[in-house]
Amino acid sequence: MNPQGMMQFLSALNTFKNNHPKFASFIELVIKGGLPEGTVVEITVTRPGEDPITANMKVMQSDIELMQTLKEMKP
Repeated sequence: MNPQGMMQFLSALNTFKNNHPKFASFIELVIKGGLPEGTVVEITVTRPGEDPITANMKVMQSDIELMQTLKEMKP
């Protein structure tokens, strides 16, 4: 990622954290605690006036490797 793109990303990330501090803290806490293989991550989305929809995934070794690669890219 080029430096300008990285700066734009960090700015957008900071905006997200300021807009959603509880959610951002929750995600950081979960990630810092580690997500071992076999962990199930589930998310539910509820749009106004619609029924909730839910999806989940079981963490695989390749997911852990991807997260490690992303951590190493962090400035």
